[in-house]
Amino acid sequence: METIQKIALVFTIIGAIVWLLIGLFNFNLVDTIFGGMDIIERIIYIVVGICGLINIGLLFQHFEN
Repeated sequence: METIQKIALVFTIIGAIVWLLIGLFNFNLVDTIFGGMDIIERIIYIVVGICGLINIGLLFQHFEN
């Protein structure tokens, strides 16, 4: 796995943990840490979303080998 995909995977996992906290406890960690800084929160959500898209390649990696 190349470096960018590994970094993207870390962000995707962090994003999954944030969604887990929202689903289980209605607790938004990003909002708690960056509350009141809407633009920073949006940037974080955009970065995590892009990282998730990058990791779509992991689904098809077994076809390359």
